Amino acid sequence: MPDQSDPISDLGNSSFFTRLSQNVARYAGKPGTFFAALGIIVAWALSGPLFGFNDTWQLVINTSTTIVTFLMVFVIQNSQNRDTAAMQIKLDELLSKIEGAREELMDLEELDEEKLATIRDDYERRAKRARSRPDCSVPGVT
Repeated sequence: MPDQSDPISDLGNSSFFTRLSQNVARYAGKPGTFFAALGIIVAWALSGPLFGFNDTWQLVINTSTTIVTFLMVFVIQNSQNRDTAAMQIKLDELLSKIEGAREELMDLEELDEEKLATIRDDYERRAKRARSRPDCSVPGVT
């Protein structure tokens, strides 16, 4: 039985939507999926003369692509949100284990744009100072 106090002990269980969106995102990005979609469009275009290029013929592709696009927005957003959250957790873990790291930076993704810009400016100033030192080891950067 998984330890309820440790969320990492129960990583194997994903919701149906998570599994679905992972699989859709995985397959949507493959060349075969692109060529299948291209084949559908070519078949639709070639069927135009059969249907006399009528309104129903046009409605089929318009409706199909609109529905697919609408659903893909949610699948892609879910996938991106999950990937971003996982990356943040991994970075937070690294910050928590590296001696001297500023652990107060662990939840920066929760700050608003103005506060992030202030912190980014601070790090840009630090980088500029580091690059101006004679012992800078990054070639061509000043």
